[in-house]
This record gives sequence, C-alpha cells and structure tokens, in this order.
Amino acid sequence: MGIPGLRGRKVVPQRTAGELDAMAAAGALVARALAAVREAAALGVSTLELDEVAESVIRDGAGVPSFLGYHGFPATICASVNDRVVHGIPTARERLAAGDLVSIDCGAIVDGWHGDSAITFGVGPLGEADAALSAATRESLEAGIAAMLPGNRLTDVSHAIERGTRAAADRFGRAFGIVAGYGGHGIGREMHMDPFLANEGAPGRGPRLAAGSVLAIEPMLTLGTTKTRILADDWTVVTADGSRAAHWEHTVAVTDDGPRILTLA
Repeated sequence: MGIPGLRGRKVVPQRTAGELDAMAAAGALVARALAAVREAAALGVSTLELDEVAESVIRDGAGVPSFLGYHGFPATICASVNDRVVHGIPTARERLAAGDLVSIDCGAIVDGWHGDSAITFGVGPLGEADAALSAATRESLEAGIAAMLPGNRLTDVSHAIERGTRAAADRFGRAFGIVAGYGGHGIGREMHMDPFLANEGAPGRGPRLAAGSVLAIEPMLTLGTTKTRILADDWTVVTADGSRAAHWEHTVAVTDDGPRILTLA
C-alpha cells in the first residue's frame, strides 16, 4: 500500500537484528500469501476468491492481515487489474480474463511486526507491452533495493528507482510513466511510517540510511500517463488515461552486509 506525505527525519528508523528477523517472519508470510494468490489466479477466478486465499494463508501462519480494516479498507489484499494502479478492492463480480495484468499488494502482521510486498503477473500470456511494463517495474524495484546501503540518503533510493525506470525504458524502447504522488514508506510496528519514499527525484537529500533502517520500496509504472484518479469507492486508484499499470514491492533493510529483503518466502 503506497501513501503520499510524511515529514523527514535525520536517520531512517533503525531496527535491531532480532527485530529484523521478526519482520522477516512477517514478510515471509506475505510472500507465501502472494505465491498462493498467483497460483490461484486462473481464468474466471474472482478477485474476492484471491482475497480469501491470501487471508487463509496469513491466518494459518498465525498472522493478521495488515490491510483488512486499515482506515476502513475491506480486504486482505489490494487487487488492481489492468488500468488500476493500487488499492483495488477485491469483489465477487470481478473475474479474471485472459490477458489481464494483475497487481496484488499484501501485508501481514506477526508478533506486532509488519511485512508489505506486491507482485504483478498476467492471466495467461501477456502482450509485449504489458510484459515490458511489469519487467520495468520489477527492475526499478531492484535498482531501489541496490541503493539501500549505509550512508546513502533517502532520495538516493528514489533516484535509483528513477534511473532503473529510465534504463528499462531505453532497453525496451518505450516510455513508462512513473505514477505521481504514490510511493514507498517506512515500516515496522506500523504499516505506514515516516519517511515517504518517492519513486523519482534528485539524489542526496532526506534522512540518512544506517544499518537497521527499513523501507517498503514500491515503484508503480504505467504505459502512459503519470496522473491518476480515485474511483467512487474512495480507494481504487486508476490511471487517468486508461493505460495499464504495474506495481512491485519489497520490504527491505539496510545492513552492513548489503540490502536484506525481508519479504522473501
């Protein structure tokens, strides 16, 4: 879940080694839930059924869904299909069709610690443009992860994400829109914490990263505009021009041995 805003700090909040292990336990549960959702995502399956799969995995793993009830959000996952960028509400009416581009965002709480991650995938084979979009978004995430190093500053991560997007655009020979106003965030005993992490910007600004600093990194790209609008449900964010969108996310810690992804199974 990406939210705008929030004030800066001198150092992105740090966690102890034991706390990072606890966050990794929550993150592993999120990863298992996302894997189960992807496995269940077949033609004709509703996004509500995918939500039920995720909730079952999380509760069977002694976790609690982070999103369910968060500011009134009614589901365990955000299911954002095609032109939906983020915060899509799963429903029984929405059934997956061939060629759909599906982004699933999921969070879980284990022993008071949060994990937050998102994946994008196709229902059956994807068209060339959609496949490039998802790959570019994932590569942007990986570029941001690589910048999670002690001594870097917050916007060094933002700049790395942007550079990853531009590099993917050059490689695929097509432009990608970086969704304006949404991005990553601090995370720990709350799902959304300071600071907000933009997905583009100049380097060398904002709080410093130190061993134990944790951020949820989540680029969101489109095949068209950077602009969005929110549907009447007051949650679902869609592209303003109807172009397709993709969303990838990991919760990542800074360590003296390099970035540690906390949302791996």
